Amino acid sequence: MDYSIISVFLHASLVAQIIMIILIVLSILSWTVIISKFVILNAAERKASSGLNRFVEAHDLRQAVQSLGGDPSSPLYSVAQHGVREFNSGREAGAQGEIVVETVRRALNQGVSMELDRLHKALSILATTANTAPFIGLFGTVWGIMTSFHAIGQMKSASLATVAPGISEALIATAIGLAVAIPATIAYNMFLGKLDSIETRLIHFAGVFLNRVQRETNTHRSGENR
Repeated sequence: MDYSIISVFLHASLVAQIIMIILIVLSILSWTVIISKFVILNAAERKASSGLNRFVEAHDLRQAVQSLGGDPSSPLYSVAQHGVREFNSGREAGAQGEIVVETVRRALNQGVSMELDRLHKALSILATTANTAPFIGLFGTVWGIMTSFHAIGQMKSASLATVAPGISEALIATAIGLAVAIPATIAYNMFLGKLDSIETRLIHFAGVFLNRVQRETNTHRSGENR
């Protein structure tokens, strides 16, 4: 008898086939997320590092914002837009420097939170896959063993030919469950590390941005007092 994976799937019980299909779907979803997030987070980390360096080296706030290049895919771009919008609104309204700085601070914090939320999207799929796939595979294992015992009871024989199909279902379900969960777990932990690195850069960027705003408001106030 052929005990290849395809043959075992075709001859498996309906429940075992459903379990294997669920695991395969989870695997496709998780690998789609892994590939897309790998590209997105690597680009975000690279752009955050280079953008932060350019921002720090700029002479004033206008040049610093322009140094970001207007790239919406950069995690710094959205944060900077929140800060610039509040800064311009405060200046146009004639607000005091301390009020402008405080509103920009809140806007930057909001921008950082929104950007991190955007980058975290779809990671829940990896977490769900990593946590549930082994248990789904375990359920398939239990079902395969139950099938083997049922076959022994019907055939009144414990020969290899009697128990092999059920045991094959059990082992394959376990193997597929682990094959789905392990990459999802590794990728999820790796992406969390990248997100921590990006968050550190965003917080640093917000601090540098706020320092520049304070200098701008102090310079503007000094000019008015002369």
